[in-house]
Amino acid sequence: MRRISSTHSEPLHSVAATRELERLAAAGLPPHTLMQRAGLSVARLTLALAPHAQSIWVACGPGNNGGDGFEAAMHLHRWGKNVTLTWTGAPSGKTGQPPDAQASRERALAAGVPMASEPPEGFDFCIDALLGIGGTLDPARPGTALMLEWLARMQASAVPRLAVDVPTGLDADTGAFNAELAPAPDTFTLSLLTLKPGLFTANGRDRAGRVWFDDLGTAPADAPAPEAWLLGADRDSQAARQASPHASHKGSFGDVAVLGGESTAHSHMAGAALLAARAALHAGAGRVYVALLGKPALSADPQQPELMFRAPEALDLAQQVVVCGCGGGDAVRAVLPKVLSAAPRLVLDADALNAIAADTQLQTQLAARHHRGYATVLTPHPLEAARLAGSSTREVQADRLASARQLAQRFQCVVVLKGSGTVIAAPGQASAINSSGNALLATAGTGDVLAGMLGARMTGGLEAFEAACSAVFAHGRIADEWPVGAGGKALTASALAGS
Repeated sequence: MRRISSTHSEPLHSVAATRELERLAAAGLPPHTLMQRAGLSVARLTLALAPHAQSIWVACGPGNNGGDGFEAAMHLHRWGKNVTLTWTGAPSGKTGQPPDAQASRERALAAGVPMASEPPEGFDFCIDALLGIGGTLDPARPGTALMLEWLARMQASAVPRLAVDVPTGLDADTGAFNAELAPAPDTFTLSLLTLKPGLFTANGRDRAGRVWFDDLGTAPADAPAPEAWLLGADRDSQAARQASPHASHKGSFGDVAVLGGESTAHSHMAGAALLAARAALHAGAGRVYVALLGKPALSADPQQPELMFRAPEALDLAQQVVVCGCGGGDAVRAVLPKVLSAAPRLVLDADALNAIAADTQLQTQLAARHHRGYATVLTPHPLEAARLAGSSTREVQADRLASARQLAQRFQCVVVLKGSGTVIAAPGQASAINSSGNALLATAGTGDVLAGMLGARMTGGLEAFEAACSAVFAHGRIADEWPVGAGGKALTASALAGS
């Protein structure tokens, strides 16, 4: 058993793959073995998290997740803890619990663990063993009202909570949460057998809290392939530029051209383009060119004089990694046909994505790029992704992995779907979910910085997918390492670009 951190990349398995792995593992073990191991693991983690807790409430549901809870309660009771069990009862419409869960309930009762109809008063630790991956909080389903009542009671208590496998109500595949409950501040999750994608994207990170993992000693040779990967620092380190020859020069590290930032007589939107350009420079690009659209009032950046300003028509698109759409407004639409046809390495963000979403000819041109061997990365936030897909933000967020994959397949490119647990998808390979980053990134301009960092990664010879994974992780890690509280300063996009 170990705590999941952002140090190492981790395989993530869907519910279907987890059930298949469970079937394969159970076939080589005596009956009830996996549940006994799971319950013991839950009990051990409880002691590690709250060694001084005396009154422990274990809320058990109707299926195997509840069985894990009964098994854990038995061990905690034997170890001298004051344990109270509550149970929703057997599954509706069935004669009883699943066999393993029934065996664990009988073991707990035989050991003398008290069963109650109501949660105890004054408990100082609680275990959520209500549903796991086995179901959702469907209001029409018998027992759901009781589960919601118990979850609300856990939340109101403000004591630490340990969720068995996944927090009740969280979709293990998508990270969607289907109940009107605020995230609990002091939550832990012990994921069993596999790590699930939904723990790390959409609502998952807030609901799951700090995630621990126990594979229960299973490692079948024919285990299902991962659904996705959780990005870790090792993925970024592998992608880092190798030591450069001593005789290197500025041209050795590649050129990035940032195209955007429309300026007119009435408005100036150069900020987004400058943020992307500064980020590309600090992320290792040898030379960074800025091409502002419209009638730019800027010909230099006093804060970053290394940036070189050019007219859009003066860019050598075939030789540069082009970052297009950071600012630019409607003016981006006019330059996109040339950019899509002439830039072999391209990052499309913000206004470029909105222009493509509104123009079927541009969509066709974008999808055709891969036939020429061109590399393209789209970096939408959920609303931009919804526009590209012709759907709604709600639909995108309901299944972020599927949404990113669908866009990647449709346009034959890499898609970086930003948000909590940013998803990186590409046709024909396992997606990635980012483990780094926090709410400090929820400020204007941080997406422009990411686009610039991604452009710089692509100058280093990385394939587009690996460049995206590396840039996304590094972008989030800056926020994770940013000093907060006394002595700390706000993480603005400008500060992020210069880090």
